[in-house]
Amino acid sequence: MITEIITFAIPDGMTRDDVIANYRRSAPTWRANPELIRKNYLFDAETRRAGGVYLWRSMEAAKSARGAAWFERVRSTYGSEPTVQYFETPLVADNALGQTIDET
Repeated sequence: MITEIITFAIPDGMTRDDVIANYRRSAPTWRANPELIRKNYLFDAETRRAGGVYLWRSMEAAKSARGAAWFERVRSTYGSEPTVQYFETPLVADNALGQTIDET
């Protein structure tokens, strides 16, 4: 599994409600992606940053979700360049499911 962490700056004048509304519009698209295990949406009012933490089945799946159109959509919506980081995720302790997911 691969954890992908994406962050970007929120423009002045964009409220928490605006950001959450954008998130709600995008959620059905992410839920429809069978290669995405989970997405956590991020928001930090103090630092004016937002983003997401994605848990993917593979690196190929993670990278295929980030085409030029996606980067342009983030730039046009938030006026900033997203930062993307990837981490191998060999184990997940999932209390909501009541299990440990072990991909090794």
